[in-house]
Amino acid sequence: MSKKVCFLFANSAYMYDGMRSALGLSVANHFSNGAVLNGLVLPPFDDYNKENLEWIRDMEGDMFSVVPENCEVNAMTPVTIEELGAKLREMDVVVPYGIMRPEKKS
Repeated sequence: MSKKVCFLFANSAYMYDGMRSALGLSVANHFSNGAVLNGLVLPPFDDYNKENLEWIRDMEGDMFSVVPENCEVNAMTPVTIEELGAKLREMDVVVPYGIMRPEKKS
């Protein structure tokens, strides 16, 4: 039975690995999504990651971001924290992905 899954990326550095995990679940017949909660996704998506995003969308999933710059640069779907909360209530499984680490200050 298919599940609705959402990966939460508190640290944008783990977004690329998490996006591949979401794609893997999509291939396994689950509805997979991801959401970047803070931080810029750097470097911007290359052709490989743009294609991964398209595959996730083709399989009825999506990649969201609370950070508007990620949506502008990487064509992620913009979402507010309130909208994300509503989406999470629809999910069967929520996966906190990566480690929350404070940003380094120079």
